[in-house]
Amino acid sequence: MALLVLIVLGATLGWLASILARTEAPGAILRQVALGMVVAVVAGEIANDGTIIGSLSFLSLGVALAATGVALVLYHAIGRRRVKA
Repeated sequence: MALLVLIVLGATLGWLASILARTEAPGAILRQVALGMVVAVVAGEIANDGTIIGSLSFLSLGVALAATGVALVLYHAIGRRRVKA
């Protein structure tokens, strides 16, 4: 159940990031959703002591939320720098 929660959390945050950044290209939206899912699962697993099949603690949920937010902000910061250069 924890794995499903982390996947949905990451996908939702990636989708919201694409809305906030006003991303219109379908490939870019999918990259953001995929990045959000991967970062949320990895950060949640690390914070949950390596177990992802059982229950999910509030700490690991918060770490996954924060790490996904930071990763998406960095993705947009690096992406905008490449476009300007």
